[in-house]
Amino acid sequence: MAGPEEQQRMRDLEAKIKALKGEDAPKVHHYDEHHSQAQMAWRMVIELVSGLAIGFGIGYGLDTLLGTTPWLMIVFLLLGFAAGVNVMIRSAREMQRDGMAKSASSDDAPRGTDEGP
Repeated sequence: MAGPEEQQRMRDLEAKIKALKGEDAPKVHHYDEHHSQAQMAWRMVIELVSGLAIGFGIGYGLDTLLGTTPWLMIVFLLLGFAAGVNVMIRSAREMQRDGMAKSASSDDAPRGTDEGP
């Protein structure tokens, strides 16, 4: 009969095996991945629209104050568009970097081998 120390060691070993196999890890479903991609798409759209809105607001405000209608609004609208595209590109690079890191970590995960005797 196994003593309490051996039983504890056995439970610890089983917990380590489960952790390495990833049995306790939550299952990622396809719809979770799609949901994440939709969130990133909306984030990029919002970044572009907010850049345009901020540029429009600054340009319209300066045009109203200085009486240069519509020149500063056009200039700041273009600057806002450029800033929005720049932020979108940074977001896309961040997504690509995260995707590459995720795929690299899944490639490094331990796999079972089919070794013979």
